[in-house]
Amino acid sequence: MELDFSDPDFLRDPYPALARLRERSPVSRHAPTGMWLAAGYAAANAVLRDRRLGRFWHDREPAEIYEPFNLLHRHQMMENEPPDHTRLRSLVAKAFARGHVERLRPAVAAEAAALLKAAAPEFDLLADFAEPLAVTVIAELLGVPAPDRHRLRPWSAALVRMYEVSPPQEAEVAALTACREFAAYMSDLAARRRADPRDDLVSHLVAVRDGTDRLSAEELVASAILLLNAGHEASVNTLGGGMVALLRHPAQLARLRADRTLLPTATEEMIRYDAPLHLFTRTAAADVPLPGATIPAGAEVAALIGAANRDPATFPNPDTFDIARDPNPHLGFGAGLHFCLGAPLARIELQAAVTALLNHTPTLALTADPVRRPTFVLRAYNTVPLTTRSS
Repeated sequence: MELDFSDPDFLRDPYPALARLRERSPVSRHAPTGMWLAAGYAAANAVLRDRRLGRFWHDREPAEIYEPFNLLHRHQMMENEPPDHTRLRSLVAKAFARGHVERLRPAVAAEAAALLKAAAPEFDLLADFAEPLAVTVIAELLGVPAPDRHRLRPWSAALVRMYEVSPPQEAEVAALTACREFAAYMSDLAARRRADPRDDLVSHLVAVRDGTDRLSAEELVASAILLLNAGHEASVNTLGGGMVALLRHPAQLARLRADRTLLPTATEEMIRYDAPLHLFTRTAAADVPLPGATIPAGAEVAALIGAANRDPATFPNPDTFDIARDPNPHLGFGAGLHFCLGAPLARIELQAAVTALLNHTPTLALTADPVRRPTFVLRAYNTVPLTTRSS
């Protein structure tokens, strides 16, 4: 039976179906989409690492309709292979290397504590904590002025709907509008930082050079928006899914409260157990043998991250949420050439958020079932209602 990426029951809990797919074969063809699906850990890891499987951007058609979306992606490092990827990643990494991540560490902790101090005894983890924290962190990193920050989350949320397997038409229309507005805003911010540089990432992206090479205006905007989307969309979804897992495993929550040295392994387990990104595609530049199948040249293959992260061949008792799991070679940040450039910042943010929740909420519980977003590629909740009142 084929996976139905729109089935509400599958979207609510895809893991049983993913396990059956993985048990049938680590790699199989998905007839409805024509994609190959790598569900086993070894196969998904190979998809992400094998240089014969790449990201080769092709504009969506009709181009006159999708140009706002295409413009933000054809110049992204994530959508290109060497030498373009090498050049773009090197320039962005040079700007990142200016100490931005460590500069933000105390600010992340302070913002997380402040948000919880201001929260009511009953609050929504996403709307009242995770989203404003993530927006503040990535906006501080890039240098987006405080009065403009409320615009970032709606733009990002609309844009990423385009990454689903079959986005509805209304989602595409909203995404294209967001692309136009997002690009115009970042172009204007870059121009302001070019005229008046600050100690922020946009200023450094404007100025970064490798010899005579530098980012073009389109590349700078595409890179900044990629960092914004990855920076707060993934952070919100990881914290939401991770805290729900922790709250649904009260023994693990009590264990973490009692032993904070488990925080690094606990946050890695949050990423593994309910990955925020479930599908990442590559295209075969040649016939590529993988465990269970050979991907023919020109075909598209998807690494199913959530399925791979629960492969019993790599993770003992994979459906068990274990905050002390070690080793934990999950694929939540990708692997190989396209490994997430922002992983260090994501780890700082997730650890700071969980620490703040533990420090400022001696009791913490769900008041109702969290509401899932009806998406698969980006696995997320819409609401996670919490209370700090003791029962």
